[in-house]
Amino acid sequence: MTQCLAAFEAARSLGASPSRVLREVYVPMLKPGLLTALIIVFVDVMKEMPATLLIRPFGWDTLAVRVFQMTNEGQWERAALPALTLLLVGLVPVILLVKNARFMPRGC
Repeated sequence: MTQCLAAFEAARSLGASPSRVLREVYVPMLKPGLLTALIIVFVDVMKEMPATLLIRPFGWDTLAVRVFQMTNEGQWERAALPALTLLLVGLVPVILLVKNARFMPRGC
């Protein structure tokens, strides 16, 4: 934590404006955490079912709703492809996140 504080103080003492400190010091340090949060929210929204069923407009279905409707009607074969698509769309970002977690800096 002291290294982070030192970087911010050093940038300010060298005459950088607050907006430049934000752009060149804060944002690069926050980028891995923001990217991780974005991926987690994306995956969670993709698989969200109860809220989607309650607040969706009439005649508009998400992938999760289509899978639910097809399996509810016993159309397992027709539901397989949308279910696999939903699985891959949610799984690929998580795999990329885990692979890139090794390369993210562990600093501040």
